[in-house]
Amino acid sequence: SLILEWNSLGVWEEGFSFFCQGLGGNKFLQRLDLRNNQINHQGAGELAMALKQNSSLQELDLRWNNIGLLGGRALLNCLHSNRTLKRLELAGNNIPSDILKAVEQALDHNQDRQAILSETQNRACILSKEILSLKDEKTKQFLDLMDTIDKQREEIAKSGRMSAARVSQLQEALDEQHSIMNSLKAKLQMTEAALALSEQKVHNLGELLNATKQEQTSMVERHFVELQQQKQEGVDREGKLLRDLSAASEKNLLLRNQVDELEKKCRVQQDQLFQVKQDLTNTTAELKLRAVQAEERLEVEKRRFKQSLEDMESLRVKEVHRMTQHIEASERSMQERIQRLEAVRIALEEELSQVKAAVLTERGQAEEELMKVRNQARLEEQQRLEHLEEKLRLMTESRDEAQNCCLKQKQMVADAQARANQLSLHADGLRRRLEELQQDLNSKEEEKVTEVNKVKVELKEQIGHLQAERIAQEGLREKIAALERQLKVLSSNHREALLDKEGEISMLLEKLRMKEADISRMREEEAQRASFLQNAIMAYVQGSPLGTHSSRK
Repeated sequence: SLILEWNSLGVWEEGFSFFCQGLGGNKFLQRLDLRNNQINHQGAGELAMALKQNSSLQELDLRWNNIGLLGGRALLNCLHSNRTLKRLELAGNNIPSDILKAVEQALDHNQDRQAILSETQNRACILSKEILSLKDEKTKQFLDLMDTIDKQREEIAKSGRMSAARVSQLQEALDEQHSIMNSLKAKLQMTEAALALSEQKVHNLGELLNATKQEQTSMVERHFVELQQQKQEGVDREGKLLRDLSAASEKNLLLRNQVDELEKKCRVQQDQLFQVKQDLTNTTAELKLRAVQAEERLEVEKRRFKQSLEDMESLRVKEVHRMTQHIEASERSMQERIQRLEAVRIALEEELSQVKAAVLTERGQAEEELMKVRNQARLEEQQRLEHLEEKLRLMTESRDEAQNCCLKQKQMVADAQARANQLSLHADGLRRRLEELQQDLNSKEEEKVTEVNKVKVELKEQIGHLQAERIAQEGLREKIAALERQLKVLSSNHREALLDKEGEISMLLEKLRMKEADISRMREEEAQRASFLQNAIMAYVQGSPLGTHSSRK
């Protein structure tokens, strides 16, 4: 803020010109008070040149100076290029009311423009924050899905290891049973040989037969004890398998809960997208209302201008009628001074030529300013387009990364399926081996055949449970894939909606710029017409007192 009232700065033209140059180069001053400084129309022209260069001043007080008509026009012309000035006080400067109204309209236009720019910037910031929050939520959801998939893979690997360990234990038990059977065969052969010898030496080897009988009974007791131990081990294995089944059921419940949570998150995202669409529709409605208000203002201004033109034309007709009567009465006296009037006419024509040259120069300056404004608008539009292209590029990169991650997940799932197929093939081979062993055992002992059948039934139950777990896991994978597809569809719809709304906003901004350009052009034309009418009225007014003076003489 700078207050310089009652200092007579306009008396010294050079000093005031240096002051205006400094004001044009300043970028921080916001309020300037120049009341009662004897500033004339030339000083006002220099101030107008400084205001064209300045981009920070918001309030300017020029009351009680000597600016006049020309200074008011210069200040009005500078407001077409200056877009930051909000308040301009011009009372007590002998400026016509039309120019003051035009200045007020230009200041109102600047205020409306700055308000619209601030609103658009705030809305753009809000939309960017919402987009970032949506991206963060999507990344979090994607990371959660990756964690769940990793946990499922770890569980599958653990189950495969457990099944492999169980199969290896069963193979070891079968090998032990084979060794026991081989030892029993060898003992039976030895007993048969002993029996052949005993038949030959019955009398001599009776004691040996008793000893062999005792050994056989002891061996039978041992075999019975071993069979009981094997039965207990089978019971323990059944308890472990039941525990594993309960754990697998709990895991399935956890996975179902996770799927429900993911579905809830998808619904929340859909609600957020609906809210964003509502906000965008509200913004478009507000912009349309503002455009309608601007059109209504234009119509009101046009009506006022038409009324003023009609009033001016009626006044001009009355003055012309009066002048014709006066000229008819004073034709005789005016013939003597025709030469003087011709000289005055020549001077007036020279002044008109000078005024036309000034108007042409001002028109050229206005066209140059229009070209500058258009170039600036084009540059801003290019910058916005580049920014939008960068956003699209970033979104495409994120989409490609998500697709790559999905492909990697699919590869991992295919590997897990291949491993599961290998395990199934290995289980089939084990089944075949078990069937061969059962055929061998059935030829030897019926009790061992029943035990092997029990073991078979247990293995089949385990395989059925494993297959049920595999089917449940496949169903969960299908659900996860469906959820990923839904997320992709929602993200694509959201992107399309954002692009459509951004296009609509750009179209509305372009329409507003076109309307502003039309308004400025209409204002310039109206100002030019008003200036021409004022010049004509001044000419008529200057002609009327000369005629009255000659008639009096």
